[in-house]
Amino acid sequence: MDREKIVQELQFKAVRSSGTGGQHVNKVSTKIELSYDVFTTNALSEDEKERVLLKLKNRLAKNGLLLLQCDESRSQHKNKELAIKRFFDLIENAFKVPKKRKATKPSKASVERRLKSKKKAAQKKANRTKPDLD
Repeated sequence: MDREKIVQELQFKAVRSSGTGGQHVNKVSTKIELSYDVFTTNALSEDEKERVLLKLKNRLAKNGLLLLQCDESRSQHKNKELAIKRFFDLIENAFKVPKKRKATKPSKASVERRLKSKKKAAQKKANRTKPDLD
């Protein structure tokens, strides 16, 4: 993964932020929309593309665009930096391969403890019944 190449392929669009505010909100475009085309990128290898498409399929548009928005700050430049940081966090998390789970058995002591507690609970409930007076 070549960060410089990826940053060059990123497309930014500044739009007006939603929400409350005064005159400033209505005339300044501080919200950043970042888009990245996963299908046509040259910065990722084929394996990396497949991994991103698999892991981020719920975040991708139908045409393969990965879209992110940031309107946390009142500064367009700060929002751009935040969007880029989030984008790289997403991509790096998509590249991580999860560890294989090793199947393990519970220890004999833990099985005994569980069965003992079950017997104790059953006995407690059995003691709640009315006594048999025969």
